[in-house]
Amino acid sequence: MSKLLIVDDEFRIRELIKKYAVFEGHEVDEAEDGEEAVLKCKNNTYDLIILDIMMPKMDGFEAAGAIRKFSSTPIIMLSAKGEEYDRLTGFEIGVDDYVVKPFSPKELMMRISAVLRRTKGAEDDDKKNRFVYQGVTVDGERVSMTPREYELLFYMVHNKGLALTREQLISKVWGYDFFGDDRTLDTHIKLLRKSLGNYAGLIVTLRGVGYRFEV
Repeated sequence: MSKLLIVDDEFRIRELIKKYAVFEGHEVDEAEDGEEAVLKCKNNTYDLIILDIMMPKMDGFEAAGAIRKFSSTPIIMLSAKGEEYDRLTGFEIGVDDYVVKPFSPKELMMRISAVLRRTKGAEDDDKKNRFVYQGVTVDGERVSMTPREYELLFYMVHNKGLALTREQLISKVWGYDFFGDDRTLDTHIKLLRKSLGNYAGLIVTLRGVGYRFEV
């Protein structure tokens, strides 16, 4: 059983998610704004956080940023918006997934299960396969990246010179049970290029195929 924190200022949304989450066997805690969410995360341990963006006192972006300063708990962000800016902002903070309102509760449960499988299953895999991140430097300057950016960069460097399809990148970096779309990958590629600065051109777009890391 996993413990979830549902953060939304709308009671009916919290109740809807809670109903489905409890049915799936999860334990649920609630917060109605960002400030309460940050405080609860400091005093409790959660397996996953479902976090709305538009909230009073402290919005979801601010709350996620504050939580990321002391916790790596997976976060699925909810929003009534679907613009690329929101996805970029969320992924830059370190959000694991992004769901646009109105959403299907069943799909949300599938996304929760997928994120939990990836994060919990990673502990055993890490001992054998996962790259231990020691940081990346560009022209002597240390670059701050989210874990997903590191994984994406490491996989592309490990397969440098090879054409990597979007499906291949998503399945290898996010997992076969990822429920997102190509926009999620393209958004992370954009963030990764931004992090690489003058070396952004090392990641070559293969139109209609995917990407390739060229040295």
